[in-house]
Amino acid sequence: MEIIISSNRNKPIYEQITSQIKGKIMSGELQAGDPIPSMRALAKSIQVSVITVQKAYEDLQRDGFIETTVGRGSFVSAVNQDVFQEEQQKKVDEHLMKAAEIARASGITLEQMVDMLTILYTEGNHES
Repeated sequence: MEIIISSNRNKPIYEQITSQIKGKIMSGELQAGDPIPSMRALAKSIQVSVITVQKAYEDLQRDGFIETTVGRGSFVSAVNQDVFQEEQQKKVDEHLMKAAEIARASGITLEQMVDMLTILYTEGNHES
């Protein structure tokens, strides 16, 4: 399983691991019942501490994406896609609410906001 860690991001490494594994599950790349690497194996392959991977796996288990059995390892659980979509929708809502508050306070019109969002959405994610 390929996980790419970026040191240039503001996102903690464990969150990068968590979001990439969730993405692989939601895209169907990882199916219910598929094994995921042990914490030690993943930590070694991406050159991070086992504690970082442990935090990611704990979050994935808490959110219902994986199940861990002592002696057997961790496996993809049967995930409810609606729950994940709802989680992502909440994050988007929070960011858009902040953006709307800043825009209103700065005199930026709704039309300008729609134009900006359209450009950002269609061009993809550009990191500075």
